[in-house]
Amino acid sequence: MNILIVDGYNIIGAWPALRRLKEEGDLAAARDLLIDKMADYKGFTGDHVIIVFDAHLVQGNEKKYKNYDLDVIFTKENETADERIERLAKTLMNARTKVYVATSDYTEQWTVFSQGALRKSARELLYEIEAVERDISKKLRDIKQRTPISKMPLNDRVAEIFEKWRRGQK
Repeated sequence: MNILIVDGYNIIGAWPALRRLKEEGDLAAARDLLIDKMADYKGFTGDHVIIVFDAHLVQGNEKKYKNYDLDVIFTKENETADERIERLAKTLMNARTKVYVATSDYTEQWTVFSQGALRKSARELLYEIEAVERDISKKLRDIKQRTPISKMPLNDRVAEIFEKWRRGQK
C-alpha cells in the first residue's frame, strides 16, 4: 500500500492556480481545490492520501476530518505541519507500506527521507496530478464512446448524488 502525506500550505504556495487563489485572499478556496485534486488522485491511484495543514492562529486541539475519503488534518496549536508530517511518516512506515511526502521544503524532504520515507516535490506532484487528470479525461471519453446512450436520462441532482458516492461521500 502507498500513503501520500501532503504538506498542504507548501503545495498551495507552489502550484500556480492555488497560489493565485491564496494571493487573491481566498485561502479556503485554495484548500478546497487542493482537496478536490487530491481526491481525484486518490480515486485514480488508490493511494491513501493525508493532507496536513498548519492551524494558523487557531487555538486549541488539532482538527481531523475525512473529506472525499482523504484524511485532512489541521495541526494543534504550536505544532507545525512539518512536525506532524515527520511523526506520521515515522509511524506509518512498515515493510508493506511505502510512505511518500509531498513538499518542496528541502529540509523537510531530507528529514523524512532520512526516516525512510520517499519524497515528492510540489512540482513532481503537480505533474502527476496533471497526468491523472489527462488519464481520467481519456478514460471518460473512451467510456462515453463505448457506452450506449441511456434510455433513462439522469437529472443533475441524481448525477450529483452518484458523483458523491463515487468519491466516497455520503
